Amino acid sequence: MTKNYFGLTLIIIVIAALLAIFNSAFIVDQRQVALVIQFGEPIKQIDTPGLKFKIPFIQNVFFFDKRIQNLKSEPTEVIASDQKNMRVDSFGKYRIKEALTFYQTVQTEEKLKSRLSSILDSNLRQVLGSVPFKALLSPQRPELMKKICDLVNTEANSLGVEMVDVRIMRADLPEKSREAVYQRMKTDRLKEAKEIRAQGDEQAQIIKATADKEKKIILAEAQKKAQMLRGEGDGEAIKAFSSSFNRDPQFYEFYRSLQAYKKSINKDNTKLILSPDGEFMKFFGKVN
Repeated sequence: MTKNYFGLTLIIIVIAALLAIFNSAFIVDQRQVALVIQFGEPIKQIDTPGLKFKIPFIQNVFFFDKRIQNLKSEPTEVIASDQKNMRVDSFGKYRIKEALTFYQTVQTEEKLKSRLSSILDSNLRQVLGSVPFKALLSPQRPELMKKICDLVNTEANSLGVEMVDVRIMRADLPEKSREAVYQRMKTDRLKEAKEIRAQGDEQAQIIKATADKEKKIILAEAQKKAQMLRGEGDGEAIKAFSSSFNRDPQFYEFYRSLQAYKKSINKDNTKLILSPDGEFMKFFGKVN
């Protein structure tokens, strides 16, 4: 009887020891951070991976994922500084940095996402409400997202969380305002096109007037030069005729008479009634 009691006691002790060992040992994954809790109070945070130990049955361990997590925010309507309503879709990236602070403030990721969504929405309204709508469509957009991320990160640190990034996926006008904006943009573009055409017509008139002026000047100068050259040619011709006349006046007189005959007697059966003794007919000889 004593031996049976001793054997049973030994078995119970071995089972209790095994349970104590299994309950005291735990493994921390490299993607996790562990928080040891004793009687509801956090005792220590374990960041390094590997096999770890705790006091069995007294201490509990909570594991938190320390990888970067996604935070999807609901679409938000924001009024820009130019009084335009816009609908903004955004998301964030965060990770648990201080598990102890995280457990003391929000404890669960569901509560954390609810708190972070409110913080993101508030800072989104604050930053985007201080700039005009067109700033979101300009190179200023990355600067605005960084500013929002910094403001969210300041508040998220108090929750033991680091905000890694904030991105605006889409920024658009509400449906009721979109058509009015499109019409206004269309009117502005038409007005701008009309002004450009008017400026083009004005420039065309200036270019045409300048070309006409230059054309007249060029033609006038050409005519002037042509008249000068013609005058010079006539002078040279007169000099040549004068020189020839002085050398042989009778030949020159004969030549001029032939020119006169050529112009007066053409191919139309021209008839001339002249005196044979006249000066005009003296080179035809005497007529009986």
